[in-house]
Amino acid sequence: MSSGITRRALVTAAALGIAGVSVGAWPRLSGADIPGRHAKGLRVAILGNSADAEARRGIAEAFMREHPDIPVHLQAIQGADWKDFFAKILTMVAAGNAPDVVYVATEGTQLFAEKLAEPLDSYVQRDAQQVAEYFADVHPSLIEAFMYRGSLFQMPLDFNAANMYLNSSTLRRAGLEYPPAEWTWDDFESMMRGMKKREGRGFTPYYWTNRLFGGVVPWLYTNDTSFLTETRAQGGSWLWNGFYRGEATKTLRSGGYLWENPNAEDPKVLETFEFLRDLVDQGLAVRPEGGGGNSLVGLFANGKIGAAPAGGYWVDGLVQGGMGPKDFDVQFFPGQRSQRHQFGAAGYAIMRDSKLKDEAWEWVKFTARRDQMLTMFDRPNTTPTRRSMVNEAFYAKTGPQHWKVFYDTLDRFPTSGPIPAPPQQAAIETALMKNVTNAVGGSRAQTRQALGALQRDLELAMRSV
Repeated sequence: MSSGITRRALVTAAALGIAGVSVGAWPRLSGADIPGRHAKGLRVAILGNSADAEARRGIAEAFMREHPDIPVHLQAIQGADWKDFFAKILTMVAAGNAPDVVYVATEGTQLFAEKLAEPLDSYVQRDAQQVAEYFADVHPSLIEAFMYRGSLFQMPLDFNAANMYLNSSTLRRAGLEYPPAEWTWDDFESMMRGMKKREGRGFTPYYWTNRLFGGVVPWLYTNDTSFLTETRAQGGSWLWNGFYRGEATKTLRSGGYLWENPNAEDPKVLETFEFLRDLVDQGLAVRPEGGGGNSLVGLFANGKIGAAPAGGYWVDGLVQGGMGPKDFDVQFFPGQRSQRHQFGAAGYAIMRDSKLKDEAWEWVKFTARRDQMLTMFDRPNTTPTRRSMVNEAFYAKTGPQHWKVFYDTLDRFPTSGPIPAPPQQAAIETALMKNVTNAVGGSRAQTRQALGALQRDLELAMRSV
């Protein structure tokens, strides 16, 4: 470490879980830059560790070659999940040590828009000719997810829809076929029953997680409901008329999603939880586990799971786990009243208190370029937001066979929407996770009781910001 970093800064860095890129190999990113307090230049925060920062090093170097007057300092902040990462960013803000740019997932978009981030409207409109190519290549559903009360706060770079992964070997052993695109909950239950019959009593075919992405929410969306009410804000016409004038779904677009009231006692929510409770009761599904979906990759790769919800980020992990292109596949989520899908995305947000907003915009604009996104997303460990990048070459070595499902989710189901994540996201997710297991792990009477408890917890959570 260079002498520029103080003991207090070291303690702060340790407490926040901040890791920098390798020291010495690149003078612009030295140990003194890790906390960022004394760094001169643009401070860019990402969720991850030093290896994640290193992975972005090439983009930062390319940016500084084009902008030699804007040094970039990458800060990789470790966290168990996005919620933990956002909490650490808030701690840095409170300590007067906020970064200039933060890579923010859908879970935190409205929190940042409400409290921390700068709208991009004026920048986008000023540089419309430069960014038009980006918008032409990115589905409007992904853009709308980063609108808040009429303003755009991020240009999403990667996304993942909650699709259904299927273990091809398990399907073949059970004599089951790859399901059609418009399959239903009943079709799914029949498939799980077939897997269970073939594999035996010790095998539970469906695994899922207890969180906002890939938990109960995809099931709620395909039953035309959610645990929060969903409305749309006015505004955004400047963007839709400016960049999506000829888009067929332009009339569906708005100034962003709003989730302002709990909806846990909606009869359709109860119906959804009862369906999942029945799957668990019959041994066709596990009670949802906590943690991210990546915790299930190893089990899936080892044939312990027949089906699980996940996005394109699973592909690389399954390959690393030893699966080949014909060992797994993916299909749209099974439908009930609708086949609306859930997705999450991420992109850079400019911090409202940054004194380098113009420089930060140059970074946002630069990283959204196709050449830079090709560098950042060089393997299928997520789904690029650019349609042109989700192609056969991207999945040629890894599979799955039906890789088109990842982007076709948006085209085929244009009302698909983001994770329900209002500014109170942390409290909302805590309330949901607290009650989901009780709702699917007991009797039908307990399911009703759990949803009543969820409704009350959500009412408190909505007042937490």
